[in-house]
Amino acid sequence: MTTSQQKLLCPKYNTIQLELFHFSLVSLCGISCEVYYSVCSPTFQGTTRDNFEGRRVCHLEYECYKEMAVKEMNKICSLIRSKWRVSKIAMHHRLGMVPIGEASVIIGISSQHRKESLEAVHFAIDTLKANVPIWKKEVYSEGNAEWKENRECQWKSS
Repeated sequence: MTTSQQKLLCPKYNTIQLELFHFSLVSLCGISCEVYYSVCSPTFQGTTRDNFEGRRVCHLEYECYKEMAVKEMNKICSLIRSKWRVSKIAMHHRLGMVPIGEASVIIGISSQHRKESLEAVHFAIDTLKANVPIWKKEVYSEGNAEWKENRECQWKSS
């Protein structure tokens, strides 16, 4: 593992990773391999779009408080395990600059039955966006940029 990555394994085959650089094909295949333990292994991939509310987006930039982000991601894993019978969980989020069309976040969860893993993946991305201290800046073609709040974010200003 490079110094640009922070990867922690928590009990019961959870993988939490924050990466400074792009997800390589090896990373993407690794996520798939991490969760292909059971019959059903859905994944969610959040990809950088080229526009927001009619404005052309050039790229995104992500920052986080790593220690707290990893702690919150591990809490999400624990919550998932308390709600559904799942085998493996992999959550990877990029940090730094993310160009258009590239993945910012990938989540994969395996289980014996599709309903459990699909519900768990949906819960994971919604909870990650609401609770994990990862901040996103959109950089626009006009040259300006804005820090964005997730609608789900707990610390969102009124």
